[in-house]
Amino acid sequence: MRIQIINGPNINLLGKREPSIYGAVSFEDYMTELRRAYSDIEIACYQSNVEGELINKIHEVGFDYDGIVLNAGAYTHTSIALQDAIRAVTAPVVEVHISNVHSREEFRHKSMISCACVGVICGFGLSSYRLAVEALVLEK
Repeated sequence: MRIQIINGPNINLLGKREPSIYGAVSFEDYMTELRRAYSDIEIACYQSNVEGELINKIHEVGFDYDGIVLNAGAYTHTSIALQDAIRAVTAPVVEVHISNVHSREEFRHKSMISCACVGVICGFGLSSYRLAVEALVLEK
C-alpha cells in the first residue's frame, strides 16, 4: 500500500510555529515515528507553501497511490482549485488538521475541500495523520 501525505502552507514550520496550537515536534520527527509504526506501508511526504504545487502533486499521485492524506493548511478555507483536483483523481483523500479548526476563528470553520474528501480528521495534534492513515487502510 502507498499513501501520500501532502502538507500545505506553514506546515514546514511545525515545532517552531505556535507550539501552543501545533505542538513542539517537527513534522520530520513525527514522520519517522509514523513510518516505523506502519513499516508495511510506503508513506511519502510532500510539503509546499504554493497552492499550484499542491494541485500538481495531487495530480501526480492521485491515480497511482492508494490514498492521500491532505493538510491543505489555510488553503482549506479558500481553494476551489484544490477541491477540483481532489475530485479529478481516483485516490481517496482524507482531509487532516492538527488543531480543532472548529474551536478557532470563525473563518476556519468552513472547508472548501471537505465535500470532495472521504473524511475529515481534526484536533488530535499530529496523531490526526495516524488516524488518517488508519482510515485509508480500512478504506482499502
